[in-house]
Amino acid sequence: MIPALATDIAPMTDEDIGKVRALEDEVLARPQVALRTTHTLHAGVYTRTVRLPADVVLTGALIRVPTTLIVAGDASMFSGGTCRRLTGHHALTAAAGRKQAFVAHAETYITMIFATQAKTVEDAENEFTAEAHRLMTRRADQIEE
Repeated sequence: MIPALATDIAPMTDEDIGKVRALEDEVLARPQVALRTTHTLHAGVYTRTVRLPADVVLTGALIRVPTTLIVAGDASMFSGGTCRRLTGHHALTAAAGRKQAFVAHAETYITMIFATQAKTVEDAENEFTAEAHRLMTRRADQIEE
């Protein structure tokens, strides 16, 4: 049984970030799924939502700012050395210093929100991660709204 989800998501250890990077290498070696990402910049807040179809694995970028993370659907999330199943709607406070992995069991929406002075999506992406060049939104086959 997966333990109940804590309210906050802590920074991850280097070892746990390494586990996500290893999973990411495996996932990148397989055919990729174009994911739908929506962005909003409004009132000093950046909102980024990824629609994750069922049976898709998503590894995130290494996040360097604190965010609110909203997960709506049914997915398992690896963060902080544990895997937790999130079913329904969850609004979580999440620390900087994390690189999470998700496996969707059903269609799931993952929304990251943080305060910013960015004026463009590209600037916001560069702010939240040093790995912006690896984001799917920087790929030509990405579906964006």
